[in-house]
Amino acid sequence: MAAIEAIKQRKYLAHDLVLNQVSDLDVYYNELFDRKINSVNEFEKWLFDRSELEAFVLEDAAWRYIKMTINTLDENASKRYEDFVTLFEPIVSEYSNKLNQKADVTQKSFPLKSAQYDLFFRNLSNELSLFRQENIALNIEVNKETQRFSSIAGALQINYNDKTYTLPQASVFLKNNDREVRKTVFELISKSRFEKIGELNNLFDNLVALRHKIATNAGFENFRDFKFKELCRLDYNVNDCYELHKSIEECIVPLVKEFNTERKRLLNLDSLRPWDLEAEIYGSTPLKPFTNGDDLSQKTIRVFEKLDPYFSNCIKTMGEMGHFDLESKKGKAPGGYNYPLYESGVPFIFMNAVGTQRDMVTMLHEGGHAVHSFLSNHLSLTAFKSLPSEIAELASMTMELITMDYWNEFYANETDCIRAKKEQLEKIISILPWIAIVDKFQHTVYENPVHTHEQRNKWWQEISDRFSSKTVDYTGIEWIKEDGWQKQLHIFEVPFYYIEYAIAQLGAIAMWRNFKTNPKQTIEQYKTALALGSSVSIPDVYKAAGIKFDMSPQYVAELANFVKTEYHKLNV
Repeated sequence: MAAIEAIKQRKYLAHDLVLNQVSDLDVYYNELFDRKINSVNEFEKWLFDRSELEAFVLEDAAWRYIKMTINTLDENASKRYEDFVTLFEPIVSEYSNKLNQKADVTQKSFPLKSAQYDLFFRNLSNELSLFRQENIALNIEVNKETQRFSSIAGALQINYNDKTYTLPQASVFLKNNDREVRKTVFELISKSRFEKIGELNNLFDNLVALRHKIATNAGFENFRDFKFKELCRLDYNVNDCYELHKSIEECIVPLVKEFNTERKRLLNLDSLRPWDLEAEIYGSTPLKPFTNGDDLSQKTIRVFEKLDPYFSNCIKTMGEMGHFDLESKKGKAPGGYNYPLYESGVPFIFMNAVGTQRDMVTMLHEGGHAVHSFLSNHLSLTAFKSLPSEIAELASMTMELITMDYWNEFYANETDCIRAKKEQLEKIISILPWIAIVDKFQHTVYENPVHTHEQRNKWWQEISDRFSSKTVDYTGIEWIKEDGWQKQLHIFEVPFYYIEYAIAQLGAIAMWRNFKTNPKQTIEQYKTALALGSSVSIPDVYKAAGIKFDMSPQYVAELANFVKTEYHKLNV
């Protein structure tokens, strides 16, 4: 297993290269395009040099994005990111297509026999088939619109008790044991979102139209089919997603109903309202696992140390390099992410932490991604380190579950620790129907790109009802449900990147089940699988992890029953 590596020295690029203008890249792309290749060894060296250039460009783009999301109000940071999108990305896209063509032709003359290249060239061929010159400008427009969404969402806030809160900060009140407080804040959050409904509807109209045009330019009937191919979903298809929807509907929704019914009983309510879904049901005060960002990172290091010292060393390295921005603040973009940095090999974690249990789990989740970045950093090509979400999210979601035995680092009180574990198991099950709703909604929207806002909301309602446990009462506030899709940033920013969470969550449950039986072997399988990066297929990574790549109702029911059994073992 590769140890944590220091920043690699450049072998092809100038050591002092900084990306300030397009000409900084021209010399390298042109050299790669013009270079004569006369042997297998020369071809492989060419691939390594190209990979080094790709890592440099991707890391530069990453830092621009990171700094923009840390403060969406910083005009300079926004301008630098927009410059990359509008000035550099089109050039990079054109050059990449030319180099893909050269690689495709060269492979026929000097075939690389190593099995790891089979998947690489399969994906390269797929990428070549999608490239269209006219789509470069359209992708720039898409990126501008998604940046606009980040700015709108990042600026949302409420005023409560004469104080201003970002929405992540306000969400803490939804755990309050005073139901009136929860109701008031929930309504303030909903009204904050409601004020932007028209603007976000129009923004999404633009995105749907642009994406449909990109798809038709590439010869596809709809954007859904184009996006599946762009995401290299070559190991499963649309019908597999529909099977997973069915599995969730049949096997997961009944378990969510059971959890919600128990929630209503423990809260002693006549009806369960949407502001009751985050309320503490096993204690009088919300769980408080950490105090600030530094406390969160230090406790995460201690948890990871108990699981495997390699994991803790990864987080320590990131902290030493300042690769964290964890706390919520005004102007910060919503959500959380681990951004891989392919040249330095040390990723960056971005979060909106406010001290909640959810934040703790998010840190463990992103920490799993970070470990994945370190474990796959030894791979020879940048393309092998660029991970499909079905693999990436397996790493992060598994980390959430296999760390649970060590959550006493966050909770000194055993009762609080058990409460946290029960909440976690509820969350991983309850999120699955929501994922199915978001995924099915996007299938419907992009199969019918010409539609009205009313039709879109009608589809959302019908799909939501299909996966509903029918346990939450929205009487009198039905309007809140109508545009519920707008709070899901994936729909705006990364379309169709969401069903992977469900696929990976099932894989994570399967790994946790293995961990409960044989922890040492499971950790080794976890590390072995993650170290493969994307050098092999998704099913092969799952096999290396000791689990199945399976979306059938039979398998999902098996995993759901396991979670249910483990849940009932936890007594508060």
